[in-house]
Amino acid sequence: MDDHNFMRVALEAAKKGDAPYGAVLVKDGEVFAIAHNTVKQDHDPSAHAEINVIRKLTAKLKNPSLEGYTIYTTGEPCPMCATACIWAGISEIIYGASIIDLVEVNQSQIDISCEEVIAKSFRNIRVTRGVLREECLSLFKKG
Repeated sequence: MDDHNFMRVALEAAKKGDAPYGAVLVKDGEVFAIAHNTVKQDHDPSAHAEINVIRKLTAKLKNPSLEGYTIYTTGEPCPMCATACIWAGISEIIYGASIIDLVEVNQSQIDISCEEVIAKSFRNIRVTRGVLREECLSLFKKG
């Protein structure tokens, strides 16, 4: 599978969420965990798709380290989610719609890019932007 296929998995997950955010953790070409946004369902402001997928996999592995994993997410990770990726040791973030895209379609966002958060951290995480951007944006425009 390639980046587009993994993002399609995230897109499918996003359709199940309170908001159209879906996230997938991948390593060595294999999907290890999938999650979506459950903020309203769980009454938990931290239940973003990225946080949920990190919690799911670290609990399964019984290990807080996700070094070597790539996270695919329909929307650029907010500062909280980017920080969680840093603490988990995720190696790469691949997202569809940027925070600026999301603000333009009236999604509440903190206007700080995940790259700004990473740049001020102790870890170097690769970031790939805009994978299936239009498909991701179309979910946010509907939701």
